[in-house]
This record gives sequence, structure tokens and C-alpha cells, in this order.
Amino acid sequence: MKKDLLKMEDLSKDELLDILNIADQLKYELKHGIKHHHLDGKTLGMIFEKSSTRTRVSFETGMYQLGGYPLFLSSNDLQIGRGEPIQDTARVLSRYLNAIMIRTFSQEEVESLAECSDIPIINGLTDDEHPCQVLADLMTIRESKNILDGLKVAYIGDGNNMSQSLLIGCLTSGMNISLAIPNNYMIKEDYINKGMQIAENNNLYFNIVNDPKEAAKDADVIITDVWASMGKEKEVNERIKAFKGYQVNAELMKLAKKDAIVLHCLPAHREEEITEEILEKHSDTIFEEAENRLHVQKAILVKLMK
Repeated sequence: MKKDLLKMEDLSKDELLDILNIADQLKYELKHGIKHHHLDGKTLGMIFEKSSTRTRVSFETGMYQLGGYPLFLSSNDLQIGRGEPIQDTARVLSRYLNAIMIRTFSQEEVESLAECSDIPIINGLTDDEHPCQVLADLMTIRESKNILDGLKVAYIGDGNNMSQSLLIGCLTSGMNISLAIPNNYMIKEDYINKGMQIAENNNLYFNIVNDPKEAAKDADVIITDVWASMGKEKEVNERIKAFKGYQVNAELMKLAKKDAIVLHCLPAHREEEITEEILEKHSDTIFEEAENRLHVQKAILVKLMK
């Protein structure tokens, strides 16, 4: 039976940790020149309806390092862009490829693709979810702190795909999370309800507040993201006003634990959601986080395709 990765909710704690452990091993092997061609002869189709730097380069490079072949498929080059139903595209590609990674707008499109495909589907980003990025974040946190269980994560910013996936991913992995989000930019109620359920079942806590200082207090990890995600560019000026006070800066960091780390999925808008000072102070961790996209996505590919 095939397995997909469409959202963080798809992973149990054991499955999540298994991906992180595989990623650690693949990272070690790459650093020590040990080849790991687990996917010899396999082909990954990569559908992009949203532009990308990190997602495309990391998946292409990762598939190559695993011995397989990555195939870039722009929506402009596919019949999807000319009105072919997603279910027909899924049936055709399932006969050519061994897996598909798709980066698009609608979560429903990804789930429709998975429903009609006979091969694994990986969500490379939608408006609702960004599971590959959150797995890279969890990998980076564990590298830095050596554990996940019991840590406190504070997310400061927009109720977007990152915050929704982080909420589920952090709680599933055994961490507590506090999110500071303006009222008019809140995460979806489904994610709040799911978070409450996971927290209650695992004796964890999460809360959503309006005050970033409240969220940041005693945090082990501070995470932020741009205030206007892809597709929200027309709202930039409005959002800059709404998110005033939601900046990760030196004053906010004083409230977190002294050894707290800062993560940002990038690209960052310096002096908006994060100051130049804090980004550069934590640049080693932030760019390790970016590198870990490569390793964790390779682990996902191995787990789903091998």
C-alpha cells in the first residue's frame, strides 16, 4: 500500500522520528563521502505551480544523490495548465514515474492528485501546509538541543502554512508550542481543533495569543516567517501595519531562554519580521535549517519510494 506525505497530520510520532533518523544518517554519509544510491533507476516528477529556490534545488540535488532522476515539470509545460483534470494527469504520470512532488496553491489539488495516483505524492508546499520545511525545522532543533520532548517552541507571525504545519509537527514530536498571531490572520479552526486533540492526548500544551512577548517567554526555540506569503504580495502594506510589534528582535529574545535558537524558513525580509542583528546572530542555525531541507527530503524520498 502506497504512502503519501500530504500534511503533517499524516505522520505518527514514530514515523516522524524515523524520517529524522534516516535524515541524520544520510547527512552523515554525505559529509563523509559515502554514496547512498537507495533509489537507483527511480524517477521523481516535480510539479511546480509556485516558484521556488530551496524546494526545487534540494529535491533535484537529493534525488540525484540517491541515484535517481529528478524531472522538473512546470505547470506551463503540463496539460494541467490547459485544463486537463488533475485526476487524468495523476493517472498518466503514475504510469511514467515512481513518485511526484508537487508545489502548488490548493491543498485540495494535492489530495486529489494523491487520491488518483498509484505512486507516492509529496506536498512540497501549499497554502495550507509545508510539511517538508517543518520536518527540516524539527531536524535542526534536535541537532541543536539533542532532544525534542518537552521543549517550548514560540512561533511569531502569520497564521499561514508554516504555522499550521508547525502546530501539528511540534505537538506530534512531543514539544509544546505557543503561537503569537494577530486576530485577523489566524490559523484555520481545523488546525486548532487538531492541535488541542494532540496536546490533550499527549499531556502537552499549546496556546494562541496576540502578544509576542507572552509567546516568547521561556521559549527554547523562536520561529518566524514572512508577513506576506507567496500569493499575498498585494497585501504587503496592510500586513506591515497589522504585524507591527510581531518582529523577532533583541528585546523579544531577552524573554526567551538564554540558549534559545532562532529559525526562519527563508527567504527573510530583514527589518520586517526579523532584524538584521538577530538573523545574523543566529545565521549558523538558520542556514543549517536550510541545508537540512536536503537531508530530510532525501529521507522522505527513501521512506516513501524505496
